[in-house]
Amino acid sequence: MSRDPVADAFREEFGRAVSILIRALGDFDLAQDAVQEAFAVAAERWPLDGVPTSPGAWIVTTARNRAIDRLRRERTLETRRAELARLAELAPDEEDDDVSTIPDERLALIFTCCHPALSVDAQVALTLRLLGGLTTPQIARAFLTGEATMAQRLVRAKHKIRAAGIPFRVPPDDALPERLEAVLAIVYLIFNAGYSDVRNELSAEAIRLGRTLTSLMPDEPEALGLVALMLLHDSRRGTRLDDEGGIVLLEDQDRSRWNGVEIEEGRALVEAALRRRRPGRYQLQAAIAACHTGEASDWPQIVLLYDGLLRLQPSPVVELNRAVAVAMHRGPEAGLAEIDLIEGLDGYLYFHAARADLLRRLGRDGEARGAYERALGLQPSDAERRFIESRLSLLSPG
Repeated sequence: MSRDPVADAFREEFGRAVSILIRALGDFDLAQDAVQEAFAVAAERWPLDGVPTSPGAWIVTTARNRAIDRLRRERTLETRRAELARLAELAPDEEDDDVSTIPDERLALIFTCCHPALSVDAQVALTLRLLGGLTTPQIARAFLTGEATMAQRLVRAKHKIRAAGIPFRVPPDDALPERLEAVLAIVYLIFNAGYSDVRNELSAEAIRLGRTLTSLMPDEPEALGLVALMLLHDSRRGTRLDDEGGIVLLEDQDRSRWNGVEIEEGRALVEAALRRRRPGRYQLQAAIAACHTGEASDWPQIVLLYDGLLRLQPSPVVELNRAVAVAMHRGPEAGLAEIDLIEGLDGYLYFHAARADLLRRLGRDGEARGAYERALGLQPSDAERRFIESRLSLLSPG
């Protein structure tokens, strides 16, 4: 048994349980509240009674019953009759594993949230709220905005879905392309949320969703590229942190511990995607990740790939990543010259951290200290803070 079976079930089943109830009810808030109440019941019962054979079925059944109770208390007979009828169809037995055979509810939820009637920010925020169970404050931090602003954005998105009558289902084939870019972006955000916090279940869920997308759209190279990118990044998961939870830079990681199965599959998917001759940003990022999987990183090729990525996706962050690759290929002075030309990243932690590292390597300790201190002021994670402080300790006093 897990050390915290309720927390594990919450992470693994939250999005699916919410999406099942949303499809039955068409009510975001009631579905979320019912699932949250189901987990509260699980927190009381499971430590005493043990984890059910099918935790997902148990959670859906309990949430369904809570939703029924609330409907009976809070709504008139006229308004609740149709909702109760739909909920009555959700009657999985507590020990019934068949709930897991329901068509991919989570992917349907993502496609619903990515309806073109919603803004991109609303699509991403709503999906993270409903699929991953992230709180409004957590999403607000991810978007670098205020909690009240994010709460209003979420409410507006829910109202728009209700008013437009947007169905909770994977759209027909002819409607997939117009939503694909947003769906891919959200799946990658889910992966990164798990990767940055070392929450393996979120990253595994993102990879699973990506594979489902490739089965829906087998000829879409960007879907293949995204799965390849996630697999190649995930292959290094076990070497990213040391025993104390400190960051280990890619060049210092033990490559013999990387996951060879994921690397082999990721490389094959990159090649399959690029053979379609419709390059996109996920394919190029995956190709860059593949360049790190040999005995040493192929920095000249990585710089060329970043050149191509900049043509497809010009952005200051891509410029920064290219500048770091230039530094690894041609030296810190060349990389610093590239970084100093970038505009618009003064509030970006990794801009100052990368610049500080190049200044440190050039022996310009005073300037490096200032850049590291600027990075520390931009709310790094605990692991990032420890890493920056360790670098600061290497600098000469002054």
